[in-house]
Amino acid sequence: MRPPIRVAIIDDEPLARSALRLQLAADPEVVVVGDCIGVDAPALIERAQVELVFLDVQMPEVDGFQVLEALRPEVLPATVFVTAYDEYAVRAFEVHAIDYLQKPFDDARLATALTRAKERLARHDPTANEQLLALLDEKRRSQKHLERFLVRARGKVVVVRTDDIDWIEAADYYATLHVGGEAHLVRQTMADLEASLDAQRFVRVHRGAIVNIDRVREVHLLFRGDCTLVLAGGTQVRLSRTRRAEFERLFGTPR
Repeated sequence: MRPPIRVAIIDDEPLARSALRLQLAADPEVVVVGDCIGVDAPALIERAQVELVFLDVQMPEVDGFQVLEALRPEVLPATVFVTAYDEYAVRAFEVHAIDYLQKPFDDARLATALTRAKERLARHDPTANEQLLALLDEKRRSQKHLERFLVRARGKVVVVRTDDIDWIEAADYYATLHVGGEAHLVRQTMADLEASLDAQRFVRVHRGAIVNIDRVREVHLLFRGDCTLVLAGGTQVRLSRTRRAEFERLFGTPR
């Protein structure tokens, strides 16, 4: 006999987590291994080897989509989103054939979602993660500007606000966020980051660097049209001549 499915409940409302935990307790085929708010969810999901997560979409600080984006693809659990009325989310879930519960939901609707999740896990359906990754990609592209990152730091997951980023450095298929004296690795390419950040505040200064223009303190002119940018804190980043016109457009051309 298969051991009970390991379930986590992620919601910013303690009463909602308690109510769902109570509903799930009646099913012997599942066991709730933890519940928490969004910012603590990635660590819980990985530590407890969660197989199925009931994930609130709209949470302050870190929402449901950001929780999943912080996870490595190989540990993504089967997911049932929980949402108050959200036109975008409901339409996206239906397009990608991903189950969701719309608040308030009753026992019958929960039972239906749970049955579908069990069937998906029993089949070891490889398309489930593909559908989920496609949804996350669509959501990322639809965002006006990225406002925060979830990153791993010293055995935990922390929130990094884009406002606090000094500059971003390419690291193969990853990127390093430089924030004050700290560096955080994220699983996104420079092209993805350039497309998702506010172009009026973050500028690609050469192939391997994006700079927060609010951190630029000095511009030193070099030979052949290149420049060196001196950031708050003293970090120096090269501005290539091919990117100089875009940089000067944001600042105003120096006399």
